[in-house]
Amino acid sequence: MRRLRRGLILLATFAVTMMTVLQAVPARADYIRDMEYWLSDYNFYQAWDITRGEGVLVSVIDSGIGYAPDINDAVVGGADFSGIGSPDGRTPVGASPDHGTLVASVLAGRGTGGNNGILGTAPAAQLLSASVAFGVDTAIPSDEQIANAIKWSVDQGAKVINMSLTRNSLEWPKSWDEAFLYAFEHDVVIVAAAGNRGSGTNEVGAPATIPGVLTVAGLDVNGEASYDASSQGITIAVSAPSEALVGVAPGGQYMKWSGSSGAAPIVSGLVALVRASHPELDANNVIQRVIATATPVGEVPSPIYGYGKINAYAAVTAEVAPVKANPLGDLTEWIKLYRRGSSTSTPIPWDTSTATPAPLPFDSGNIAGLPTLYQLTTVGVPLLFFAGFGTIVVIGYIGVTRRLRPVVPRDHSRHETDETPQPPNV
Repeated sequence: MRRLRRGLILLATFAVTMMTVLQAVPARADYIRDMEYWLSDYNFYQAWDITRGEGVLVSVIDSGIGYAPDINDAVVGGADFSGIGSPDGRTPVGASPDHGTLVASVLAGRGTGGNNGILGTAPAAQLLSASVAFGVDTAIPSDEQIANAIKWSVDQGAKVINMSLTRNSLEWPKSWDEAFLYAFEHDVVIVAAAGNRGSGTNEVGAPATIPGVLTVAGLDVNGEASYDASSQGITIAVSAPSEALVGVAPGGQYMKWSGSSGAAPIVSGLVALVRASHPELDANNVIQRVIATATPVGEVPSPIYGYGKINAYAAVTAEVAPVKANPLGDLTEWIKLYRRGSSTSTPIPWDTSTATPAPLPFDSGNIAGLPTLYQLTTVGVPLLFFAGFGTIVVIGYIGVTRRLRPVVPRDHSRHETDETPQPPNV
């Protein structure tokens, strides 16, 4: 059953990929900078007058940061935790090998000289490449890969960890308790993506549900909550752009893509700016600066926007009252309350938190990840027909079996409390 479920998820991922990949055309690098609308709209250019993230080490736990001119100078170390990559973590692995490089370029891209190429939100920060494999079978379980990558990142001196991924479950394994606590105890800020409705994540999943993690939701180009390229949940901290993003893939090809996987590194870069401009602050107060200076949307915190839309300049310059604890929760207290019994849930196979990035013509108005009218008519309508037919068959089968099932008297002398208690959802 586990193999069947994994196969179905991979099949669904493949179908989405086929619907989003379009013909690539060459693009002049100087157009790329103009497409990074979030640098101006969310006041990163102003924040760079104060700092560009110098001296801050950020670990990118992802598919590996490949080689590309825009990002090579930013990567200062790496390691592989999948068992199938290279020792330095620079060989892309998994079902979406471009993913980690795209994420890294949005976070700390250096450009290619002059006004050309990708600039990350913290273009002077340094990166670690911790490669883990999504969507493929490896000898090392995914949960173990992540736990090991977190501990290694901390030991290397990372002060920020970016996790543009989701477990697609509210719960997480006990091995993560130790790994995340290790990071928090060593003054590390962990930033996680909320996930995407367009990829089947209707509510945030771990690591975005873990207390103390800075969870990022997605916005469209107008600053409104994205539907396909975001998700929702009470653990969302802030929101950042997740649509019409541009990044660089291994080898230097520029791609237009969408997903909260891109919103997370935008915020990880912001965290690096805060850490560089306020080195005296611990992780709790760095997080407090990010959420306290966000532009609120409606009542805060919101399960859609969190505390609001990020404001980079305010985050590095505003006066913010100090806090004594992580404003996003205490993992230690959560463990005391909810780890009394062992969870019996089976982990859902790993998936990245973004639709597969697709190269696009830069004069195209189409957003990656959204089907065209032709795709809806040729793929969507038949798919809905077969899904509906299958549902009718299943309902009919259940009805027949219930009618034919023999009536067995209930034995009231037995107790039905044998199930192992599960920790409540976060």
